[in-house]
Amino acid sequence: MAWWQIWLTGLGTVSVVMIVCWVASLIQRDASLVDRVWGVAFVVAAWSYAVVADVWTTRTWLALVLVTVWGVRLSVYITWRNWGHGEDKRYVAMRERNPSSFVIRSLVTIFLLQGLLAWVISLPLLAATSLASPAELIWLDVVGIVLWLAGFVFEAGGDWQLSRFLADPANRGKVMDRGLWRYTRHPNYFGDTVVWWSYFVLALAVGAWWTALGPVLMTFLIVKVSGVALTDKGMGSSSREGYDEYVRRTNAFFPWFPRS
Repeated sequence: MAWWQIWLTGLGTVSVVMIVCWVASLIQRDASLVDRVWGVAFVVAAWSYAVVADVWTTRTWLALVLVTVWGVRLSVYITWRNWGHGEDKRYVAMRERNPSSFVIRSLVTIFLLQGLLAWVISLPLLAATSLASPAELIWLDVVGIVLWLAGFVFEAGGDWQLSRFLADPANRGKVMDRGLWRYTRHPNYFGDTVVWWSYFVLALAVGAWWTALGPVLMTFLIVKVSGVALTDKGMGSSSREGYDEYVRRTNAFFPWFPRS
């Protein structure tokens, strides 16, 4: 089976996940459910590629383990973080602007669109799980593992540190500038980006340079659309004590020592 046929299998499975999630969102009147399945969508895509390709190399299993740990952790964390908080204000505003057409509009512009993005971004996973040569791990795979570990520490560690900070009533109204957050204002988004470039390095190990489209698109979305840019916009009018000073001394994305 050609690689593009295997890739289309991923589109089908991810679309099914998103449609099921859409139906659940109609029942619960909460389109925010799409955020909870974002990580799982990549896990489903990767396993679909591996099963259809039926090329079970060490690299196949490596890619599956890495993306499963990453995707499940992300979905569990977002579910836990958003539990009991109701629908995200972005979707509430969209629902209020389009009350009569929101059902279909949410299917197309929220669920299926995110499924399409996940499918394109998953290109490195397609290569790493379906191409057989070289079957053994090479030095690029080692580089990919190191990058994944670094990215996962920043993403999961940043989320964990922030959740502990916000859980302490003494920190209400204060800025989180400790731990990884001392070196970048968005350690979780930086880590997420590094994780996706690590999958690309695994794809490079089988010569799939063309899969760079995946991490490039993910980086663009994180930095310019839904991650760093959206969070900074929301914090622009923040009344948190010391926020302006925090912005002045701390890099927005790439970690570095605070400016004095």
